Amino acid sequence: MKYKELDSDLYLRNRKKLTARMENRSVAIVVSHDEMPDSGDETYPFHQNPNLFYLTGIDQAKSMLLLCPQHPDPAYREVLFLEQTNPTIAVWNGYKYTQEHARRVSGIASIHWIEDFEAILKTALFASDTVYLELDEEARFSTEVETQKQRFCRRMKEQFPLHAYRRLTPLLKDLRVRKEGLEIDQIQTAVDITAKAFDRVLRTLRPGMKEYEVEAELSYEFLKNGASGHAFMPIAASGKNSCVLHYVTNDRICQDGDVLLLDFGCRYANYNSDISRTIPVNGVFSPRQRQVYEACHRIYTETKKHYRPGMTINKLNKIVHGQMEKELIGLGLFTEADVQNNQGDALPLIRKYYMHNIGHFLGLDTHDAGDRDLLFEPGMVVTCEPGIYIAGEGIGVRIETDMLVTESDPIDLGAAIPSEAEEIERRMAEHKQSNQHLH
Repeated sequence: MKYKELDSDLYLRNRKKLTARMENRSVAIVVSHDEMPDSGDETYPFHQNPNLFYLTGIDQAKSMLLLCPQHPDPAYREVLFLEQTNPTIAVWNGYKYTQEHARRVSGIASIHWIEDFEAILKTALFASDTVYLELDEEARFSTEVETQKQRFCRRMKEQFPLHAYRRLTPLLKDLRVRKEGLEIDQIQTAVDITAKAFDRVLRTLRPGMKEYEVEAELSYEFLKNGASGHAFMPIAASGKNSCVLHYVTNDRICQDGDVLLLDFGCRYANYNSDISRTIPVNGVFSPRQRQVYEACHRIYTETKKHYRPGMTINKLNKIVHGQMEKELIGLGLFTEADVQNNQGDALPLIRKYYMHNIGHFLGLDTHDAGDRDLLFEPGMVVTCEPGIYIAGEGIGVRIETDMLVTESDPIDLGAAIPSEAEEIERRMAEHKQSNQHLH
């Protein structure tokens, strides 16, 4: 395991919070993600179902959790099922959880091998009227590959059609959006590793370097510091690519005079970071690049103050749109008269240069549970990421950090990562001098 396992009390509390919201005489079942095949004897890197990890801390495929809080037999109120290892699996694939290890990680007393699932499922169902199952409930989620969750839901309804079925995902989303202290610590660790990766780019970036070499520097620092890898496909976008919001090809040569837009983060202990910075490839912003950068940075600095209880992402969007309009006018991209003449248009003029939302929730998923009208509460982590993209000039700027909502002032989890233009230039100059001295 690359990361230190968390105290099992976290998962015990998470399960209690969930079962307190379940109907009487009900059972909930959560399944792990699939191991996705890559070739005849290879699989893609495994990423656990965040909901199963949230409830158990178990980071292994072919795992299942059954919760039946009112079962007459206490041994069946919380049951974790695992793949039973054997000498062949151990030789070819290495370590799998033992029952004792899983008990220690999850805090669940009843650990069974997956072969026992069908028999125990029936005892739980016959003591229940309602079954909670989960699907990936995300408006933008679509896949042609049937998931483990979909297969399991279909099989349950075919075999046990007379039970009432309920959606488990809304309950878990509502719980996961408020992080406990241990969860915030993991996100902070992920952000701190991301900070080290950014500093590595400041040390190594130079004209003539390829974008994928920048990506390699990020990957090196992530793995060196115990992260499992990237939280999402990293963006290393130089020149005109900086104006492509989801550019992940990363195959262009970084030219002298370009800006390089980085949108990156690591996954540590299944928790994610999400940071964006924009830096000059040669170490110094041109006057126009700096003008655009500082306009974006003013919005960034002002917006971070608003991550307080009672705020929402959509309310933040309205605040940012007002600020953005003034800054874009100041950059000479349109005039106040243009704004007035555009009043009847469906899209405001700023949408040509700023196309996305100000942020999203962050946690076990990079785009974590929580919608844009959800009121902020203490314990929520939300990104702040204004951007200005001027395609005609080949200048794209995005500055992003991860904000923790508290009962008082918001906390910038990425405060240690330089964001001011002067500081970025200073650090790049220092690293350049240091490298010259070494040579």
